[in-house]
Amino acid sequence: MTTQTRATKTLGTLGTTPAMGLGLMGMSALYGPADRDESIATIRAAIDAGIRLLDTGDFYAMGHNEMLLRDALTGVDRDSVDISVKFGALRGPDGGWYGFDARPGAVKTFLAYSLERLGTDHVDVYRPARLDPDVPIEDTVGAIAEMVEAGFVRHIGLSEVGAETIRRAHAVHPISDLQIEYSLVSRGVEGDILDTCRELGIGITAYGVLSRGLISGHYSRDNVQANDFRSHSPRFQGDNLDRNLALVETLRAVAADSGVSVAQAAIAWVASRGDDIVPLVGARTRERLAESLGAVGVELGEEQLAAIEAAMPAGEVAGTRYASEQMAMLDSER
Repeated sequence: MTTQTRATKTLGTLGTTPAMGLGLMGMSALYGPADRDESIATIRAAIDAGIRLLDTGDFYAMGHNEMLLRDALTGVDRDSVDISVKFGALRGPDGGWYGFDARPGAVKTFLAYSLERLGTDHVDVYRPARLDPDVPIEDTVGAIAEMVEAGFVRHIGLSEVGAETIRRAHAVHPISDLQIEYSLVSRGVEGDILDTCRELGIGITAYGVLSRGLISGHYSRDNVQANDFRSHSPRFQGDNLDRNLALVETLRAVAADSGVSVAQAAIAWVASRGDDIVPLVGARTRERLAESLGAVGVELGEEQLAAIEAAMPAGEVAGTRYASEQMAMLDSER
């Protein structure tokens, strides 16, 4: 692959980084079966193309994702990539979800296991996946700060938290970035959360830029596989899906006028929101990665951006981004 991610962004304490990151969740969990060899090839292709930020979670298939990343990084200069790890989700052997644990002792235990699975002596960005309602964020960030001091973590990140939590966390230790869903159809970060991050010099790593494939231009009812959690997502159900896919077709026509694909238009729109916002693409194959990389360097004029927003207004999407019980866990939605 010859495409290079020449453009850069700034993510708080992490500093300058290529303008796109790779999210690895779908290579192990939640979107149905993935091809191991293709996943590893895709990670390596992303690195070859200049991507540095690789995002995983210790609960993605109970450690499978971290071990997959370890294998993909065999022979790769460790200092050429930044590994971002989310922690705290509690899961059972049946794959069930049992809440979150961000107590200081749990933070350090989770980190120890991640370092072993990843085969590395440090994590570049370590972040709680969600706010633990039973643990003050100061305690959680304080524990990670101790790991920074010990050299096991380089930077501290947050995920899906609101402005007040961001301020409290940042008062304990500088925060590199907030990972939060941000797309044409998920724009809750705009306003207090984004304003607070910019005031404090905290970057944004935007996941879900294609709304889990919904606005990729490739999704249809036939795409759902066994164990695909999207079948439980309101945006992918019944009449909601029909309405949302109709919006995608409107966007397709606008994207074509700009000479880009639907996915490229959606990614480029997120990237256009600021020099402190890095889209995380969840490409599971080299083909989808190549398409996503094509969005880097795409410069959309104000008229084009306005046409994209008019084709897919945030308020027109049908259904919430998570099921109700999961939405209730999001500090960012309070």
